[in-house]
Amino acid sequence: MTTVPEDVSLQGLRDALGPLRDREQTALRLLESSAKHSFDPDRDLDWDAPLEEGKWFWPPELVSLYDTPMWKRMSEEQRFDLARHEAASLASLGIWFEVILMQLLVRHIYDKSLTSAHVRYALTEIADECRHSMMFARMIHKGGAPAYPVSRLDHNLARVLKTVSTTPGSFACTLLGEEILDWMQRLTFPDERVQTLVRGVTRIHVVEEARHVRYAREELRRQMATAPRWERQLTSLSAGEAARVFSVAFVNPEVYTNVGLDRRAAVAQVKASGHRREVMQAGAKRLTDFLDDIGLMQGLGRRLWRSSGLLA
Repeated sequence: MTTVPEDVSLQGLRDALGPLRDREQTALRLLESSAKHSFDPDRDLDWDAPLEEGKWFWPPELVSLYDTPMWKRMSEEQRFDLARHEAASLASLGIWFEVILMQLLVRHIYDKSLTSAHVRYALTEIADECRHSMMFARMIHKGGAPAYPVSRLDHNLARVLKTVSTTPGSFACTLLGEEILDWMQRLTFPDERVQTLVRGVTRIHVVEEARHVRYAREELRRQMATAPRWERQLTSLSAGEAARVFSVAFVNPEVYTNVGLDRRAAVAQVKASGHRREVMQAGAKRLTDFLDDIGLMQGLGRRLWRSSGLLA
């Protein structure tokens, strides 16, 4: 197979994590993995099977109110219902995020060789994300909860982001959206307390997102190793601001209203919850450690990450 060689000036690059891999070889390995381990959710999941009585839509420990005073007063039925609505909220957030990601990937490859393995893998990932978005939408519908769009402000902030984002900023935001949800989904798909359909959805997403994370990490390292100082600083700031927005949008507060809870009291208890803070920081730790290693957790950017609650 003929591949497009990398720019000679970029060969032999190193960063704090060591030598950077050849971009084309990385893409070829990811394409091979995609050929072996890809799914068609419409065919590979049993959408016609009835939902199971007494099973969760999301592990209770990952529900935002878990272990709060309000949670302890809730009936078991109300807890199950909150988990169902939060699963719909997260799936809605996932669709919103993946639509942004697909646009960022198209921008990334626009000026690159369209016959390269790097571009072919980006197009493969876009196809994966299309299927994931349809899969999440179908899961929301099956569960009977409404879709939960992000706020108008966040929706329009993202419109600006996907228009003006630098390439390293795009990949940093990609990892923010992918890695925290991935951590939660890795706890979900083996959990037999959870609905079989939800476990199937999260398993597909985990398997295919592992490739997406690898692609984004490798490209972000390459971009950071070659970016001018102003772009590295801008990327640090934009990633920190994206973390702040993401942490606010993670669960739509309307879920509390829709299960009969006092919305303001619920939001306050989630903010005060030590358990919730630990869950979110554990979900983000692998990412924040990586971003720290490649120089993206400095100064104001680091303070923004701390203010988001995703960094201790």
